[in-house]
Amino acid sequence: MLAQLLFRVVASLPLSVVHRLGVLAGWITYAASAKYRERLRCNLAQAMGPVKRALRHQVIGETGKQAFELPWILLRPHHEVVSQVVKVSGWGVVEAAHADGAGILFLTPHLGCFEITSQYYAAHAPITVLYRPPNHPALQPLIATGRQRAGQSIAPADVSGVRRLIKTLRRHEAIGMLPDQTPDIGEGMWAPFFDRPAWTMTLAARLTEVRDVRVICAWAERLPAGRGYHLRFMLPGHPIEGDTAARVIAINRAMEDLIRACPTQYLWGYHRYRRPRGAPPPESEA
Repeated sequence: MLAQLLFRVVASLPLSVVHRLGVLAGWITYAASAKYRERLRCNLAQAMGPVKRALRHQVIGETGKQAFELPWILLRPHHEVVSQVVKVSGWGVVEAAHADGAGILFLTPHLGCFEITSQYYAAHAPITVLYRPPNHPALQPLIATGRQRAGQSIAPADVSGVRRLIKTLRRHEAIGMLPDQTPDIGEGMWAPFFDRPAWTMTLAARLTEVRDVRVICAWAERLPAGRGYHLRFMLPGHPIEGDTAARVIAINRAMEDLIRACPTQYLWGYHRYRRPRGAPPPESEA
């Protein structure tokens, strides 16, 4: 299949070359799609206010890098991928969770190189990540294999997968997910995300209620010129407590804090504010 061939070709290249190609692809996509261009501009302005051209240009290039580094992260040897994490901050909060015998819920937005966070942790301890099949079915075997190596395993985004995640936390192991991923109908609620209603998953909030779970935010900053990644771990800046709705809102606020720390590397072109078919309108539009 052509898609698999391209995936493997990109993975065979040096990371610095992959990132240069990603910048080019980011600009081609931005220029070719008026709908994507408008969504990126609107989402970025919604969160950051009036945006200077230089920042928007960085976002366009970094978005392309994020797409192109995916095959590199998933198909290169695991030890080589982990070696690209050249700096780690906040690992002490992970060690503290281990010392307390807590299960860990890692929350990572579509920020920087989110794929490398679980790859790095898997070099130290087992982790199970929530998995949604890619839009291109031909890529599913490659992506699934890349996410099931070393100490990693995957849980499908269905009832069986949720049960597996809960059991993993109760074994005092780690799980990871992207809480800013727009869920399907029946799996979310409207909650503010940069002051605009966004259909937000409730699963992450419900998992914070599992006994002895420790919530840790994680993200990997992409360093310039393919020099690797700076991986950061930190506790949420806001308490995640109360009922499910309150926890959903708190998680969104925690993700906003991470994104504001490095807005050029967030996936602003993602259709974050879409309304899934069958979902009720947000109260502001009802």
